[in-house]
Amino acid sequence: MQAINNPFVALVNGTKQFIIPAFQRDYSWTTEQCQQMWDDIVRAGSTDGDHFIGSFVYVAGNTAAVFSSWLVVDGQQRLTTLTLLLIALRDYIRETGWAGQEPTSAQIDAYFLTNEHESGDRRYKVALRRHDDATLKALVDGKDPSEVENRSELVVDAYRFFRRQLSRPEADPGLIYRGVGRLNIVDVTLHRRIDDPQRVFESLNSTGVDLTQSDLIRNYLLMGLPEPEQTRMYDDYWSKVETVFREVGSSQDTFLRDYITLRQGTTTQARADRIYAEFREFWQPSEAQVLADLLEDLVRFSRYFVSFLQPDRIQFKKLATAMRQVRSLGSAHAMLVMRFYDLYDEQALTHDEFVRALDLISSFLVRRSVLGWQTRNYWAVFARIAHSITNEDPLGSFQVALARQNYRFPPDADFVSALQVGDLFKLRICWHVLSQLENAGQNEPSPVSEYTIEHIMPQSIDDVAEWQDMLGEDWEEVHQTWLHRLGNLTLTGYNSTYSNRPFEEKKAVTGGFNQSAVRLNEFVRQKDEWTSLEMEERGKALAQRALDIWPHHNADERLVVAEEIRELRTRSAARKADSINMDGSSSLILYGIRDAIRELGEAIEIVEGNSLCFYDAQSAGFFAETLPMSGYVRILLPIDFEEIDDPEGVAKDVTAWKFLPNVTHRDCGVFIDIGSQQSIPKAVAMVRQAFNVVSE
Repeated sequence: MQAINNPFVALVNGTKQFIIPAFQRDYSWTTEQCQQMWDDIVRAGSTDGDHFIGSFVYVAGNTAAVFSSWLVVDGQQRLTTLTLLLIALRDYIRETGWAGQEPTSAQIDAYFLTNEHESGDRRYKVALRRHDDATLKALVDGKDPSEVENRSELVVDAYRFFRRQLSRPEADPGLIYRGVGRLNIVDVTLHRRIDDPQRVFESLNSTGVDLTQSDLIRNYLLMGLPEPEQTRMYDDYWSKVETVFREVGSSQDTFLRDYITLRQGTTTQARADRIYAEFREFWQPSEAQVLADLLEDLVRFSRYFVSFLQPDRIQFKKLATAMRQVRSLGSAHAMLVMRFYDLYDEQALTHDEFVRALDLISSFLVRRSVLGWQTRNYWAVFARIAHSITNEDPLGSFQVALARQNYRFPPDADFVSALQVGDLFKLRICWHVLSQLENAGQNEPSPVSEYTIEHIMPQSIDDVAEWQDMLGEDWEEVHQTWLHRLGNLTLTGYNSTYSNRPFEEKKAVTGGFNQSAVRLNEFVRQKDEWTSLEMEERGKALAQRALDIWPHHNADERLVVAEEIRELRTRSAARKADSINMDGSSSLILYGIRDAIRELGEAIEIVEGNSLCFYDAQSAGFFAETLPMSGYVRILLPIDFEEIDDPEGVAKDVTAWKFLPNVTHRDCGVFIDIGSQQSIPKAVAMVRQAFNVVSE
């Protein structure tokens, strides 16, 4: 590395070209940064001292006796901005005929903008990326930037900003030119065979102020390649990723985090500022073809992610509808959707199975929301599910994963009950539930985005005698009980019209229930009164419809048990009983109990905490925990104390004790303390009872 202090004009002057390589980002400075640059130049031109503007780092591209090209590692935003300022200064001088001593428009062209004895692309001193480059070249050539197809708006905005500044009465072109001449830089030249451009780049940009995580990843992937290979890899692959995310206006960083998670099989969500670091651990530079494979994979998965963000891009109606619904419920499950999309692309998942999988994601989220169950840490939940899906049976393994989650999939009975008697209006999911009850499965959906939630029985009836009379003597209790329940909620475009009018008026008023095109209001339209009976009837009907819209996973119980047994055996192999911390006497008792339990039937033994726990090898049901204590062993059984057959009276009721220390399974109802090997048969007789329950 060679670093020297240099004036900026000395860096640019001469027959040379600075190329912004493919791994760099597009021009991204806005008016705010351009204003700061302008102020610095005015200040430098107004004083005798120089002004330092940072470092310029570059590495040799193609060097020859007369013409040299350099790849810019750091400083592209400043280089581009100063080039645009100099173009604006040249154009101002040409158009106004400014007659100061210097500069002339020809001088600016020859010194800073063009290599006058070169042709083609080599004629330009600065070469940017893609549409940035086309826009810059048009400006250098004196063309109207509005004529450039797919022009870079930020490049044009910066040029026009400097033109406006130069048009101000107080602006002095000579002072600006002098200020540019007084800008100083640290001129850093890297040697490809000695220096690591990526390491230098990271140290110069360690604050992360300007660069996104995806910028750093792109640079990491492409920077080490020869310039022609950089350009090819960028044009063939990475540019496609950037294009799709530019179109949807979304950050690539979230996508890259989820992609890394899928490919690494992890379940820990990387911090926003650690995505690049995670990527470096995930992928190490290798041969060009291996990199091409990775980039091709990234392109493919970026399409999946964008289809999740914008389901209207999907051409199959059923799939687009299912994707739209699952997208409306958040983004924590994006990686799971990508996993299914990949399987669908590989034809391991049919179109109908893909739709079914998306519907089950929606069901899981909606059902849990309706019941008010915990929604935190969904990202890790969906990561675990994504990793458990098999290529051989994607949908079946997904259903099994849903059945086995610690974050339970609510059963039908719980879901229906919560819909009928819960205060749905108070939940964030309320509008989503009503809109789906209105439109799911309809070829002519209602424009629910224009509707609001309406209480059929109004929220305030203290001053409405008609409502009080209709509800009866206990109207206050009926109102409080049924107000926010599903049976009393609907959608309307006439919320303010309905207000708290009596029921008959809400039906008959212009736009009222009698005229409503909302399907949810058909039941209401048929009723002459609105009491708890009607609300209950409607709530039951809508809850039954909800079961069709948000179905149960219906996992094959045999597959669920098989997966649980497989996992139990994996856990069993990970740690053996001799790793448990216990004294000599308790170890003899524990091993004696273990040997006796083995004679009951096939069991899976797992060390959990400091306990040895037993599961039936056929049903995967837990039936005993053995916990060594000081000089004795405590056995815990998952049956109620009232149900235990204990002729010797050695069993104890767990519920009678405030706390049992070091226990793993706290859902047990019985415990037995065994202090000698002679007492083992009494205890094992009761263990047999628990074993028989789970093995039936």
